[in-house]
Amino acid sequence: MADRESIVILMADDDEEDCLFAKNAFAENRLLNEIRFVKDGEELMDYLHRRGKFADATASPRPDLILLDLNMPKLDGRAALKKIKSDPKLRAIPVVILTTSEEDEDIVRSYETGASSYIPKPVTFDGMVEIIKKIGFYWFDIVRLPPKYRS
Repeated sequence: MADRESIVILMADDDEEDCLFAKNAFAENRLLNEIRFVKDGEELMDYLHRRGKFADATASPRPDLILLDLNMPKLDGRAALKKIKSDPKLRAIPVVILTTSEEDEDIVRSYETGASSYIPKPVTFDGMVEIIKKIGFYWFDIVRLPPKYRS
């Protein structure tokens, strides 16, 4: 797609190094999409519902794709995914689990709860570059995302 619209990606992850890896991996792959970060599930829900510091819709645009870590403080990714997929205003947003957990129970539960994909988080920057390249190709070149709407 030559003229594709910019995609807003929201990454929920408490590990600052992983967020920096992801940000740099998007740049390395020349994916010019807007990427924003929240550090836990509570911030994720505040962002999605435009509460507190995320109240301004211009400064906190609705994400087209969420990258979600399962293991975060406060509200973990498992609980956040459940809240997102049970909310009629949010459930259409694709959620990609990007986490260190490779537990079968986490994988099964994530898909049962409505995750769009489950990707084990790479441990190296080169690994993150490769994963982000594949995410970019799949989610931005192949898949047709739901149309943007005002919530």
